[in-house]
Amino acid sequence: MLWTRLYLVFALYVVLIGCKKPVDSEPSVVWNVPETPEHFGAQFIPNDNPLSALKWELGRKLFFDPQLSSDGSTSCSSCHLPSHAFGGSTPTTPGVGGALGTRNVPVLSNIGWHPYFTREGGVPTLEMQVLVPIQETNELNHNIVLIAEQLNSDSLYVKMTQDAFGVDPSPYTITRALSAFERTLISGTSAYDRWLEGDASALSQAALRGQDVFESIGCGQCHSGPQFSDFELRNNGLFVVYPDSGLYRLTLNPDDIGKFKTASLRNLSYSAPYMFDGSVATLDDVINQYAQGGSNHFNQAAAIQPFEITAAERMDLKAFLGALDDPQFIAWGETLAP
Repeated sequence: MLWTRLYLVFALYVVLIGCKKPVDSEPSVVWNVPETPEHFGAQFIPNDNPLSALKWELGRKLFFDPQLSSDGSTSCSSCHLPSHAFGGSTPTTPGVGGALGTRNVPVLSNIGWHPYFTREGGVPTLEMQVLVPIQETNELNHNIVLIAEQLNSDSLYVKMTQDAFGVDPSPYTITRALSAFERTLISGTSAYDRWLEGDASALSQAALRGQDVFESIGCGQCHSGPQFSDFELRNNGLFVVYPDSGLYRLTLNPDDIGKFKTASLRNLSYSAPYMFDGSVATLDDVINQYAQGGSNHFNQAAAIQPFEITAAERMDLKAFLGALDDPQFIAWGETLAP
């Protein structure tokens, strides 16, 4: 019995040694993802996609790799610019071959707290969302099965995927790695976050007054919670006739025409122009749009009501919204390109 026990102990030791990752498979020194502020609460992370450093490193490489596009010209980062909170800088962004974009690129900061994805909320998980830009003809215009085949001919990708998942590159590993990486794009070091965490000096007097203006004119009805969005699908009265019908495209219910997911207000200074189509150029234009009470579209949300705002109140409101910017997050994001 003693020899049997010793043999079992030795066999277990061999198995454990065999499972240990080699030193050269460890992630690069870039792995220093932002911490989640306590007031954010927990992200929903699927059981089949827990975060790991090796998976993150693979996702980071994929995010910046133009191989994900059909002509090798465009990566996720070509549209989701780190310097713009992983959003866009123009009304729309062209895809492969200069194909015209149709929607403003949304920021990816704090995407892990979104309950559903795309502008009309039609995709239930981040893992599924990855497929949307890959296959859209005016974005990456590719096929994830073909992408996996390409990656299997790249020895570095094969090694990184084996290290992270224990298998060769596949649609499963590509979507999981990209999603894991995107969930670490955590922007939680703004002046407002520091103020919430107890730094009374983090917000200026103008920003504190602006917070009161924000609530008094009704912004907080929709832009609520730690992400400054309740993520509801609403028609905000942008147009009388919507060239992009929003949620209606999925439901064919006339009550859904012009409904889009309420955008977060974090990092606004980095993500102009605004609205789902990038048709509103500046923050002052946004304030003017809402102050006039929208366009009175028949689906317009009841929360969109006209209001008056003085020049001083406008300045204070903009000071508060500016306190939601996170320069530290932007600086970190700009270090991520491999």
